[in-house]
Amino acid sequence: MRMGYTIAPGKGDMDLLLAGVAERLLADGIRLCGTVQFNTACDGEGPCDMDVRVLPDGPIIRISQSLGPGARGCRLDPGALETAIAECEARLEGASVLMVNKFGKQEALGRGFRNLIADAMAQEIPVLVGLNALNKDAFDTFTGGVAEAVAPESDALEAWLRAAIAETTATV
Repeated sequence: MRMGYTIAPGKGDMDLLLAGVAERLLADGIRLCGTVQFNTACDGEGPCDMDVRVLPDGPIIRISQSLGPGARGCRLDPGALETAIAECEARLEGASVLMVNKFGKQEALGRGFRNLIADAMAQEIPVLVGLNALNKDAFDTFTGGVAEAVAPESDALEAWLRAAIAETTATV
C-alpha cells in the first residue's frame, strides 16, 4: 500500500498542481478516482467559490457556500462535500489511484474523505492527498506516519503516482 502527500507553498497552488497532474494521467488512460479543486474568483472583494471535479469525468460540485458580506466563518458546505465523497465512493472499485485535493479540517476532525482514504488503502489502491501544513499532525496520526512526502512539483507527483500504480499492479 502506498500513500503520499504533498504540501504546496502558495494559496491555490495545490489545486492547480493536482489538477494538472490528474489531466496528464487521465490523458494516458489511467483510471483515477477522487477530486481536484478549482477556485473561481467572485465579483467584488469576497472570497472565491470552491468547486471540485469528481474524477475521472465529473460532476463538478460547488463545495463552498455564500455566507453573505462580512461573514468570517467556514464557507465549506458539508452537504456538498458529502455528495462529492459519495460520487467518489461509487467510482473507487477498479481505480488505479485515489487523489484527494485536500486533507483538510473535516478530515482532521474524523469526517470528510477519511473513510474513503481508508477504504482505498484497505483495497491496496495508492492514495495521494494534498495537505495543508496546519493539518499535518492529524494526518500523521491518521496514517500512522506511513505516508510519503512528495515534492510539490508536477513531474515528482506524476512519477510517484506512476511508480505506486506499477508497484500495486505488479503485486496483484
